[in-house]
This record gives sequence, structure tokens and C-alpha cells, in this order.
Amino acid sequence: MFKDLDPLLLSQHRLAIMSILISVDEADFVFIKDKTGATAGNLSTHIEKLNEAGYIKVDKFIEGKRPKTVLKITNKGIDAFENYVLALHDYIKK
Repeated sequence: MFKDLDPLLLSQHRLAIMSILISVDEADFVFIKDKTGATAGNLSTHIEKLNEAGYIKVDKFIEGKRPKTVLKITNKGIDAFENYVLALHDYIKK
């Protein structure tokens, strides 16, 4: 029997965001945007969904005179990502 895949991580951009954040302490919006190739509006939507689910933490502040958004994966997000990867491994093995 196949394990259910987390529907939140089925999106290519949300999975990419999580993949980046699992390997760093934190990343800013511009870095994530460059790495994923998403538009700013599209990326904002995906970030909001991950934040609402508690998978990431979003900090917004002013640095100098510019707004900055920094993302960090949460323990819940790490667990969700790891479970997603394990579920994919089960699909590959069967």
C-alpha cells in the first residue's frame, strides 16, 4: 500500500522552497525567488500557504531603508518534508 503524499508539498514551487530551506538556517525572499525561478507574486502565495501550515516561519522587517523577508523551516516543516521524502521512497521501491 502506498503512503499518502502531503498535498501541500505536491506543488513544485512549495517543494522547491522546502528543499532549499531544509539545507540552510534561513534564506531571504530574493534568494528563494532566484533559486526557484518563481515570480514574486507566485512565490508570495506559496510562502503564505507554507506559513499558514506551520511549515515555515516568515520574518518581515526593514533593513536599512528596504523591506526584507526571511524564511526559516520549522520543526513541523522538517517532519513534513522528511515524511514526504520517505513516502516517495516507498513509491520508488514498489
